Amino acid sequence: MNELPNIPEQTIVEAAPDFQANKSAGAPREGLLASLQRPLPMAVTVLALLLAAQTWSTHTRINSLRADMAKSLQKNSTLAADTSALAREASEQSKELQVKVGVLETRQTEAQSQQLALEQMYRDLSKNRDEWMLAEIDQVLSTASQQLQLAGNVQGALIALQNADRSLSRSDKSQFITIRRAIAKDIERLKALPAVDLAGVALRLDSVIAQIDALPLLSDEKPALPAAPARKQAPGPQAALEPQTLGARVAATWRNWSSEMWDDIRQLIRVRSVDTPEALMLSPNQSYFLRENLKLRLLNARLALLSRNEGAFREDLNNAQDTLLKYFDTRARPTQAVQAALRQVQANNVAIDVPDLSDSLNAVRNYKSKP
Repeated sequence: MNELPNIPEQTIVEAAPDFQANKSAGAPREGLLASLQRPLPMAVTVLALLLAAQTWSTHTRINSLRADMAKSLQKNSTLAADTSALAREASEQSKELQVKVGVLETRQTEAQSQQLALEQMYRDLSKNRDEWMLAEIDQVLSTASQQLQLAGNVQGALIALQNADRSLSRSDKSQFITIRRAIAKDIERLKALPAVDLAGVALRLDSVIAQIDALPLLSDEKPALPAAPARKQAPGPQAALEPQTLGARVAATWRNWSSEMWDDIRQLIRVRSVDTPEALMLSPNQSYFLRENLKLRLLNARLALLSRNEGAFREDLNNAQDTLLKYFDTRARPTQAVQAALRQVQANNVAIDVPDLSDSLNAVRNYKSKP
């Protein structure tokens, strides 16, 4: 039988370390893979937490933006409702004025028809001068009385009375003394009335309305510009000769730096007391509607002035003054000028109890009815 070859023991010993080395090299590879796989769940967990935090922060910001937009829309709707209400009030007052104008036109038509009837009557009557003069005075005084009661035309009534008295003065009849006495009494009562310059007050309101767009709002106020730095005086010759220590130079540098920093901080932060914080949060659209709202108030006051509606006139002017105090910068000169002009307008008396011309009309008609 063949015998196996004999392998030397030294060869076996030399081959064993190579096997052990290969075995030891495979072990670190498996440990490295295990160590790399262990932090992976932690990284996924941290990433999930970061995504959740980001989602929560985004959701919170979106909710805040929605709330701000809802408040802005609510304010816009409120201002729009106020503007529409004022527009309706203006349209209603315009309708009332149209009705009054219609009444005046009707009165004018009646006066024209009366004038035609008088002309026919003059042709039918005899050519008696006194009767013709009294009929003319009766017609003139009737027209003046209607204008006085409907439109408050005091000057027109005065002119009519003075013309009637002048016509009667041309006659030498003593029977006209009673009529002239009644006319003189009505003239004195009309002259005693306080004079109201309605046209002048209306023009002043128009001037105020034209200045509304240029008035500064509280929300338009811009931060003040930084003050110009004070010029440093050049050191005198004696100070230049004096040696400065390191501590003195450091203290001077610190004072200059702290002074400049304090000036910058004062320009960044401004503290102001405002009674109505919502006046500082007006958007451009809200500012536009606010100015238009104020213009409508003043236009309503002008309509109330021309129609001699004292209550509506006072209420609209008071509301306009409140709006100026609440939303506009009252420290600005244009705003103060507008407030002063409105105060001058408020000082005028719109409603005046005008008397009628019944005494003069009764005196003329009683004389005409005598046989």
